[in-house]
Amino acid sequence: MSIRSLPLIVFAFIFYNIVVLLGGSAAPDDVLRQEIFQLPSFRGGERVWSFNWGDLILLVTMLMLFAEILKATYTSTASLLDHGLSMVVFIACLIEFLLVDAAFTSVFFLIMVATLIDVVAGYTIGIRVARRDIGFGGLDH
Repeated sequence: MSIRSLPLIVFAFIFYNIVVLLGGSAAPDDVLRQEIFQLPSFRGGERVWSFNWGDLILLVTMLMLFAEILKATYTSTASLLDHGLSMVVFIACLIEFLLVDAAFTSVFFLIMVATLIDVVAGYTIGIRVARRDIGFGGLDH
């Protein structure tokens, strides 16, 4: 098994669990709302933009999803294993969302949706790339 076949979005799943579990006895929503840093508005005034743990987890999730979509454009045996493992990650997210109280948050729900998009996009893009590479029927679709 190649490291390339590992779905990167699993890191967002792991990152969420680490942040929430290391949050101590605080409620998951409270941990996710803990501020990492804040920036004052450049226009002046009292407006402040705060960046919290939930935002960071979603940022990491979006970056991993982007990388997974790029990986889906390559056809190899590693990509088939990657698609299968992506499905396993989605199923793990779904089970955790349904059964674990700490995962019953909007942030985790969006991670789960990103894993679903990874699965669907991976298979869809993989089929399109394979069809183009093989050239079924000589037709250009």
